[in-house]
Amino acid sequence: MKKHLITLAALALVACTPAKPDDGKTPDDKKPATEVPAYAKGADISWCTEMEAKNYKFYNANGFAEECTSLMKQIGFNAVRYRVWVNPTDKWCNKEDVLEKCKRAQALGLAIMIDFHYSDWWADPAQQNIPAQWKNYDVEQMTQAVADHTRDVLQTLKDNAIDVAWVQIGNETNTGMLSPMGDVSTSNKGANFIKFSNAAYDVIKSIYPDALAILHHSNAQDLTKNQWFYNIMKNGGAKYDMIGLSLYPSYWDNSQGKFPDWTTATYKAVENFTTLHNAFGKPVMLVEFGMPASEADKAKDALQYVIDKTKGSNWFKGVFYWEPESEKSRNGYDYGAFAGGKPTIALDPFKD
Repeated sequence: MKKHLITLAALALVACTPAKPDDGKTPDDKKPATEVPAYAKGADISWCTEMEAKNYKFYNANGFAEECTSLMKQIGFNAVRYRVWVNPTDKWCNKEDVLEKCKRAQALGLAIMIDFHYSDWWADPAQQNIPAQWKNYDVEQMTQAVADHTRDVLQTLKDNAIDVAWVQIGNETNTGMLSPMGDVSTSNKGANFIKFSNAAYDVIKSIYPDALAILHHSNAQDLTKNQWFYNIMKNGGAKYDMIGLSLYPSYWDNSQGKFPDWTTATYKAVENFTTLHNAFGKPVMLVEFGMPASEADKAKDALQYVIDKTKGSNWFKGVFYWEPESEKSRNGYDYGAFAGGKPTIALDPFKD
């Protein structure tokens, strides 16, 4: 009887012991990928770690301190965006800082967009500066540098089990990137820019085959300038998957002494989304949206309008608020959506 009991116990132990993977993969290899939302409700929160280091706190509706990424999810966001600089003078937005932020987002199930600036600092329509270490490169060397930098960052994320849904090839590249070598003009047809961006595209697809590569242009309300840029991309053979746009519909107007009404630019931008999609056959995303922090009620209305007018379109893929956690008193930026470390009503449309 004792022998039978031992045998039964042994069988029970075997039955209760989890089976080992038989395909050589670890449980981490088998983890489900982060779901990419059909409609991204996102935020660029690249400043969050730097603000933490300065001892700034973020608070939920009940007044309790909350880590910024977690707070974003609590108030309705399903995606985040992080900028990458090549070799910044401080550590913020370098590869290691981006990895730290991505780990937080990944743990919370948030979809991730990586925004390559291909600069040591801000890249935007006013400045597209070549990184200091790349200053003396010729076109072929610059192409290789773009590819190597893209690979280094993305492979680091991949090696740390980070899922990436979208990758921007440059930031607000209205007239190109890596200026003057990568300028886009009517005369040069953007040849070098397309060479650089295509090199990045190939790397993106080699590491994250399912990630969507984005070419990003600002001023969504300006159809003429956007058509000009994307026509050059089309005619020059640029490889990309999605049109990414910025919309800041109410910048301060000194001549009026006030913030202009948001409706004109916003209504036009929403019309342009459809026009650009139809013209170029690409899905569209608003990868940056911002309004004056002092006009939270109007920001809410503008954001709600964009969402209401686009959410039913299967080709419009979402909206990212740019740095909502920032405040003028904390980091000098006046177009966030927080006050005293807490989100304002500007972000209410993301709660749906």
